Amino acid sequence: MKLIEVANIEKLKTLRNNPYFDELPDDVLKDITAHTQMREYERGDVLFWEGDPCAGLHIIESGSIKLYRVSPQGRQYIIAVMTAGATCNEVPAFDGGANPVNVEALETSHVWVIEPRVLRALVLSNPEFALKILSKFGKNLRNLIGKVSEMAFYQVTHRLARLITEMPVEELHPHLP
Repeated sequence: MKLIEVANIEKLKTLRNNPYFDELPDDVLKDITAHTQMREYERGDVLFWEGDPCAGLHIIESGSIKLYRVSPQGRQYIIAVMTAGATCNEVPAFDGGANPVNVEALETSHVWVIEPRVLRALVLSNPEFALKILSKFGKNLRNLIGKVSEMAFYQVTHRLARLITEMPVEELHPHLP
């Protein structure tokens, strides 16, 4: 991992374009930038390990990462692959707990990290922000329940067929204009 020096204007731009922070006033965003850093990870670098203390909310600027867990038998289960614009590690960033998964860079990736203590202080001082966080957590929970239900109730062939039908045409046929 390498720290990248970034101007505050770039940090502000990122925060303004992120759904967690897009409605906050500039003075609050400027305070957050003081606790935000850009990190560069090479392919195979681990951003963080499951069970370790949380370094903060991660916002992917470029590249891609995978979130995964390892079974007691050593099998890796990929929970998600995330690309530019996605965020991860929200829950421990806001609740103060440990990282729930392992995260690894799939390619050279630039990732913003916002310190968790700043986020928790913002929740305490800004009720609108706190409600936004609750709403996003609710959407994430509903999505997770849907995934668990699908895994429990449908066979692999049905889940694969459903995944294919939901994919954008550009991903299914990248050679089409």
